[in-house]
Amino acid sequence: MKAPTETMEIGFYNGGKISRIVEPIIRENPVDIFFNSRKVATIACTGIHLEELAVGFIFSIGAIGALGDIQKIEVNPDGSRVDVLTTNEIPAESTHSELFVLSSGAKTSGSRKKKDPITSDMLIRPTKIIEFMEELLTSSPLHKETHGTHCSALADTEKIIVLRDDIGRHNTIDMLGGYAILNGIDCSDKVIVKTGRVSSEIAEKVWTLGIPIMISHSVPTSEAVGILRNAGITLIGHVRGGSFKVYCNERRIQF
Repeated sequence: MKAPTETMEIGFYNGGKISRIVEPIIRENPVDIFFNSRKVATIACTGIHLEELAVGFIFSIGAIGALGDIQKIEVNPDGSRVDVLTTNEIPAESTHSELFVLSSGAKTSGSRKKKDPITSDMLIRPTKIIEFMEELLTSSPLHKETHGTHCSALADTEKIIVLRDDIGRHNTIDMLGGYAILNGIDCSDKVIVKTGRVSSEIAEKVWTLGIPIMISHSVPTSEAVGILRNAGITLIGHVRGGSFKVYCNERRIQF
């Protein structure tokens, strides 16, 4: 598979003059996702953690429910295709008949499955919210190198478990979802920490994973706030400079 970056020579203007420098640039690779031999998506991504990305995406559209549904995951050698096969050969048409074509910032337009609100009574301290964001912003290797990625992390209330970088903020959530499924992690007492804007698509993906708390360096859209309020998910945003904003369901913050 290709490396996530490509080295290029570019112009750099500084101090009234321009010079030539060599810099790593983040890649954007189209990857086809096949579910039981039917193509269900083309996702523009960095091209890393493809098994997690494919499993997380397939889970997010309701095609699988647990690790036991998966028989085989196969990534082709050049990283342009991932095949997910299920144990009972569920036809793709029974979940989604449309083909998703996703850019690094696209929104899926598939039907939303009805989900129950999250009622978890887990708590998180304000100091831990700020600490998580500081750790996330200093622990993203691809962003440090290229300044061209989003980063999201899966955490419990005390520590970050795993983080993922990608050009698409929604891809990072699918990667974390795939990681959780492939490693048998229960998300009902977990936290998502992320850098980018919280859109309605991100809100739906986090709700599908059953995660009670989301923390973002950026801000949400109004539609995302409405979804997360109804979902019973605590949304904390604009975490910076030792402060943050709580957009809904603040009962989980241990003031």
